[in-house]
Amino acid sequence: MKTAITICLVPEARQGPFVLHGGPEELAAHCGTAAALGFDGVEIFPESAEAFPGAALAGLLPAHGLALAAVGTGAGFVKHGLHVCHEDAGVRERAIAFIAGLVDAAGRLGAPAIVGSMQGRSGGAVDREAALDHLAAALRRLGERAAGHGQVLLYEPLNRYETNLFNRQEEAAAFLDARGIGPVKLLCDLFHMNIEEPALGPAVEAVGPRVGHVHWADSNRRALGLGHTDPRPVVAALRRIGYAGYLSAEVFPLPTPLEAARQSVAGARAALA
Repeated sequence: MKTAITICLVPEARQGPFVLHGGPEELAAHCGTAAALGFDGVEIFPESAEAFPGAALAGLLPAHGLALAAVGTGAGFVKHGLHVCHEDAGVRERAIAFIAGLVDAAGRLGAPAIVGSMQGRSGGAVDREAALDHLAAALRRLGERAAGHGQVLLYEPLNRYETNLFNRQEEAAAFLDARGIGPVKLLCDLFHMNIEEPALGPAVEAVGPRVGHVHWADSNRRALGLGHTDPRPVVAALRRIGYAGYLSAEVFPLPTPLEAARQSVAGARAALA
């Protein structure tokens, strides 16, 4: 398994759970920090496909011995209020187009894109059945687009306070299987799972073939080791399912960004030892 650190380039998300924040002008320094601390990759949260620093990353990543672990799409929700379950079909199409642009940007650099907050929720004029139909249609289209780049799409079940679609891994996997959505894998975020799952290890193992990415975060959304999560059952489960992907630190930059980064990579190394 490999380690990654999150870099947020969205000013509106400065209070979000990302270790390193800033603009494109700080990307080089952040990649240098990631490499110096021993991370294998970076996970980028950009403003849009148009603002995605693909050319810069194409040079910075190999120069620092890093890979692009994943690309987040949540800026579409944070900045523009877009999501794929919106009652307005035009807004749904704009949401899909926004994500598709980032699927392409990520795919060109050999990485998957993430659908998290952009999934939205049911409510109002959109009942649960309709919302799930919208979600399935979006994931199918975007998964096929990702497959065109030789990638999967990552779908992230969120906790109950952020979505009412799917909060648990096994329920999300069953939905993808029932709808025949192939090139989509699950992003297992330990922070959300701590809220929703009875036990983390069994939850991961139950969806083994669908696990595509892991957000490595403690129960308080700080670096793993600063809350009460025991990562050992998670690592054991990941090994049993043959997971070889990233443990990506999507955590608050506390007590400082550098300390959060150091704790994240140290905690991952200790858990993997």
